[in-house]
Amino acid sequence: MKSVEDCYKKVKSNCFKFIFSQETKENKFKNKERMLKKFLIPFCFWIESKVNKKKPFILGLAGGQGTGKTTVTSIVTIILTKYFNLKVFKISIDDFYKTRKERSALSKKIHPLLMTRGVPGTHDTNIISNFFKGVKKNKFTKIRVPKFDKSVDDRFSKNKWYKVSLKPDVIILEGWCVGARAQSISKIKKPINSLERTKDYNLKWRKFVNLKLQKEYKKIFSQLNSLIYLKAKNFEILQQWRIKQEKKLWINSKKNKNHKIMSKGDVINFMQTYQRITQNMFKDAPKYASIIFKLDSKHQINSATYKKK
Repeated sequence: MKSVEDCYKKVKSNCFKFIFSQETKENKFKNKERMLKKFLIPFCFWIESKVNKKKPFILGLAGGQGTGKTTVTSIVTIILTKYFNLKVFKISIDDFYKTRKERSALSKKIHPLLMTRGVPGTHDTNIISNFFKGVKKNKFTKIRVPKFDKSVDDRFSKNKWYKVSLKPDVIILEGWCVGARAQSISKIKKPINSLERTKDYNLKWRKFVNLKLQKEYKKIFSQLNSLIYLKAKNFEILQQWRIKQEKKLWINSKKNKNHKIMSKGDVINFMQTYQRITQNMFKDAPKYASIIFKLDSKHQINSATYKKK
């Protein structure tokens, strides 16, 4: 009989190896055993109970900037693969960003803020839709999926894209706005930060982003079988975590002279484009997510709430 303890023994080595690879001198992961035994392994048992071998179980994993979505997704993939023998394909919605050239054209046609990657409207929703269609086909054929290079703020060339050679049992789509929902026009009218006040005084950018959530993104997110939400305490702590994340990206990319890594000030300005949807998700996502993992100020999962879905 499968048990949490048995699972832990079999995946511990691989999970810890991955965790160590993500650590820096300043940032060490604490309470690794507790995180695995109390939260992530039980979560994987829950996923396994939902798997239908005829078609992939599509899981959305959302959370604000720097909440650890990629780390959680990677550890969960290790557990599902090694212990449950499931075929898992994980991808970030960030990998579906439009190219710099495409965003440049959008920024000239609609609004200059659309040059900045992140918000709904800056992803290629056609590629996401075609990806979902492809993995659901009865006769599965190999799929190539984009990969985005944040260090140069552009998509990798096609020879570096992800290859999905076998039909996955589980697909994890992670991202800060995965599962986000549109707001009413009355809520959009009031600016929530200096960027909205000074750069979007005519509401054009906000209305464009909101319309995208209302239409294309709603269709995409409706294909998720479940949504998991990593809930941080507030937006200010997300800014701190995102600055740490950018520092790690800089360390990993400093050999590349073309890297476009952001300073602390750049990160704070950059995150203003994320603030509206992030704060709206703080309030609304727990109402419709299947599972809510609450994070404390030290970046640790301290509770899990499972809904009946």
